[in-house]
Amino acid sequence: MFEFPVLVGDIGGTNARFAVVAEKGAAPRLLSHEETARHPDPSSAIRAALAKGRESGPPPRSTILAIAGRVDGPKVQLTNAHWVIEGARIGADFGLSASVVVNDYVPVAAGAAGIAPHDLTPIGPIGPAPGGARMVLGPGTGFGAAALVPYSEKLAIVSTEAGHTDLGPADAFEEQVWHALERVEARITIEAVLSGPGLARLHAAVRHVRTGAPAEKLDPATITQAGLDASDPHAAEALDLFGRLLGRVCGDLALTFLATGGVYVGGGIAPRIVKLLSAGGFREAFERKAPFSAMMRAIPTSVITVHDPAFTGLAALASEGSKFVYHGQVWRRDE
Repeated sequence: MFEFPVLVGDIGGTNARFAVVAEKGAAPRLLSHEETARHPDPSSAIRAALAKGRESGPPPRSTILAIAGRVDGPKVQLTNAHWVIEGARIGADFGLSASVVVNDYVPVAAGAAGIAPHDLTPIGPIGPAPGGARMVLGPGTGFGAAALVPYSEKLAIVSTEAGHTDLGPADAFEEQVWHALERVEARITIEAVLSGPGLARLHAAVRHVRTGAPAEKLDPATITQAGLDASDPHAAEALDLFGRLLGRVCGDLALTFLATGGVYVGGGIAPRIVKLLSAGGFREAFERKAPFSAMMRAIPTSVITVHDPAFTGLAALASEGSKFVYHGQVWRRDE
C-alpha cells in the first residue's frame, strides 16, 4: 500500500509529531513536533516538519497520519483542535501516491502487538498474559481507546469513542464530587474527567467539596506537580481519585472487549503518575468487577513509557500493513 519513504504523523489536539520511515522495516526517524495552534492546517505543519529534516533523505512518497478524532469521511475535524484533515488534499499538496488517515489509537494498538517489555511499566501483579484481545487507552488532551483483537490470521484494530460515554460516581464521596463537577454539554463523560482538562475539573470539584471554595480550575500540569509533591492536599486527593477512576474505566473496557491479553495505558498523563498508579487505588478499582474478579486479577495492566509510542505502530502499519485490519480514510493518486 505504501511507497517508501513514508511520512508518519501523530496529530493530537495540542501537538502534531512527524517522522519518516525510510524503508520497509526501518525505525521511524523524528522530524519535529509542531503545535497545532501555530499552523492554519496540517499541510502547513507538514511543510515545517519536512523543512527541518530536508537534509536527511529524499522526500516522502506516501503518508499515514493518526489523528485525534473520528475518521468517518473524506474530511475529518479534529475533536480538540481547529484543523480539518483531508487525505486527498495532503496527497495532492505533496505529490504523494497514497495518503491514509486513521484514528490516533489505531497505531497505538498496532504497536501493542509487538511492544517491548522495556517500553512498559507494569502496574500491579506481573505475570504472563493469558492471550486474547488487548486494550490500549490513554488520557491526554482528550481520551482515546482502541482494542487489538485476533481475527483469523490477522489482528483487527477496533477504534472507539469510549471517551464520550457517561461516567458516574461509585461511592458517597464521588457523588459529592459529581454534584460539583463542571459538565461538558450537560454531561459527565469519561473524557470530561480522565483528561488534562478533566483533571482540572476534578481538582476544582474536590476543592469545592472540601472547602466550599468556588470551583476555580487550575492548569493540569500545576495540579499534577502539586499532587505528587503533596504541596496541595486537594491536588493530591484529586490525583488519587483520577487514578481510581482510570482503573475503573480500564477494567470496564477490559470487560467490554474481554482484553485478557492485557491493558496498556498511554497518553500524556499516565507516564507522569506511574508511582501514584502503582501505590494508589488503580489496580483495586480495575479488579473490582464481580463476578469476574478472578479473571480481572489475571489481566496485566501496564503504562506505556516509551516516547511517542504511536510512531512504532505507524511504522508497523507502513511496513506490515497486511498483518492488520483497520478502518481509515484512504486516498490513492490513481483512484
